[in-house]
Amino acid sequence: MAEFTVVQEVNAPATVVWAALVDWPRHGDWAPLTAVRTLPGPSEGTGATFVARSGVGPLAFDDPMTVVGWQPPSGDGEHDRLGRCEVRKSGRVVHGRAWFSVTPLPGRRCRVVWYEDVTVSPRKITRFAGPVLSLAGRLGFAATLRALARDVEQAVTGRPSGSPS
Repeated sequence: MAEFTVVQEVNAPATVVWAALVDWPRHGDWAPLTAVRTLPGPSEGTGATFVARSGVGPLAFDDPMTVVGWQPPSGDGEHDRLGRCEVRKSGRVVHGRAWFSVTPLPGRRCRVVWYEDVTVSPRKITRFAGPVLSLAGRLGFAATLRALARDVEQAVTGRPSGSPS
């Protein structure tokens, strides 16, 4: 089992960040070497299905996912309820579960927490390389969430993140 958690604070409202995160094809904008497509049926909410294709050429693989938990944030205020989405991964290569939460913070900011608990096939890979896979996952998703934050912050403010006001 490879398990990791990544946290990223974003200078944008929780509802805006949630909308970006559940726009499944947009994940390909932030995750290197990944393209995401939705499958027929609902595009959001419990039961939505999508496939992330990661890698290059013959080293690419599909990571099909189904949303099994869905609770959007109730608003953007620090006392509003956080949003949480959980997916079940059911691919030949990667299986397990992942979830993210979006917690409203003061100042129209939010915190994103991303958690993965996955097994990679063949299972021996995960059993022997679990710590390496966890580290790689943590580093990869940290970079992905930083890219998400830059993208959403720029869309909200109209300027690159980190720019003076």
